[in-house]
Amino acid sequence: MLRKVQKPTFAHSIESMLIKEVIKILEDWASPFLQESYDNSGLIAGNANQEFKAALICLDSTEQIVQEAIDKGCNLIIAHHPIVFSGIKKLTGKTYVERTLIKAIKNDVAIYAIHTNLDNIKNGVSFEMADLLGLINAKVLEPKRDLLYKLVTYVPDSHVEVVRDGLFEAGAGTIGNYSECSFITSGTGTFLPGHGSNPFSGFLGERKYESEQKIEVLVPAWKISSVLSNLKKSHPYEEVAYEIYKTENLHQDAGSGVIAELPEALNPKEFLILIKNIFGGMIRFTSPKVDEIKKVALCGGSGSFLLEKAISDGADCFISSDFKYHQFFDALERLMIIDIGHYEGEQFTMNLIHKHLNKKIPNFAAHLTVNSTNPIHYF
Repeated sequence: MLRKVQKPTFAHSIESMLIKEVIKILEDWASPFLQESYDNSGLIAGNANQEFKAALICLDSTEQIVQEAIDKGCNLIIAHHPIVFSGIKKLTGKTYVERTLIKAIKNDVAIYAIHTNLDNIKNGVSFEMADLLGLINAKVLEPKRDLLYKLVTYVPDSHVEVVRDGLFEAGAGTIGNYSECSFITSGTGTFLPGHGSNPFSGFLGERKYESEQKIEVLVPAWKISSVLSNLKKSHPYEEVAYEIYKTENLHQDAGSGVIAELPEALNPKEFLILIKNIFGGMIRFTSPKVDEIKKVALCGGSGSFLLEKAISDGADCFISSDFKYHQFFDALERLMIIDIGHYEGEQFTMNLIHKHLNKKIPNFAAHLTVNSTNPIHYF
């Protein structure tokens, strides 16, 4: 069940790529729409139009990390945690945040953060943790609302497939593990071409009755722009009729945490040993509720806000970090809390980012930092 994690090594540099192109690949994967309201993901310092040389991937941006980037010829730092969460009014070098930013700016090193938006995607941070533990049947623990819209458009019979394919290509029509989902109804549309128009069918000044198909698809908020672009490119009409409605649906592939299962149940001691072997650090935990662990909830980083959701979903244990003392009491007789530490739960995020970039850009020029940014030491 244990999986050895290989740290990627430096790859040869690619030619003529801008930093903003690397950022686009990251944001197509983990859209900024998905970050929490308190977060500050995105380009924090640097020029996105600068030519990309190489990237240093880390959890936290610090002075030491910036120096490592300089030493290794990297002009882009891709961090999980933003170095800036709230406004900065002065850059005097008084704090580590100010010193880090000054050092990065002086040396033309851009800093980019991909934080809660990466936490909130399917196959993001929490899914990576589940994969390391060998869990199966993983799904989002707390799916998000207010992310899905319904697009309705009207298409002449002759162009239904072309338009629908264009919508699918841009990311419309995905529900869970199913893609290319749509609903079509037949009807008759009318229009009267006016002066200056160039109608697809019919004549100026005469009402046209057109046999049309009404296409309905779901669209994630961050894909609306590209879906509308494809709609207008593929639709034969000069003026395209469409409507967009916000839905109350949960987005099954976007949200916080993971709920999954072990392939075979383990007793609590065996499961704690498995966790320790993979994540290291120092584990804090409560007494188990059951003799065998089978259903597991987990969340990278600070996931204690998901405690009640993990309990209501019937998890035998909940793996996360930063639980407060009284939250351990809240879980007694309800489920087993396993607090593995913030850094420990997110340490493999670097591998996750590297894997994605290497998949999208063969021979992507990147290092994983050799410096631990965990501010906590154990005695």
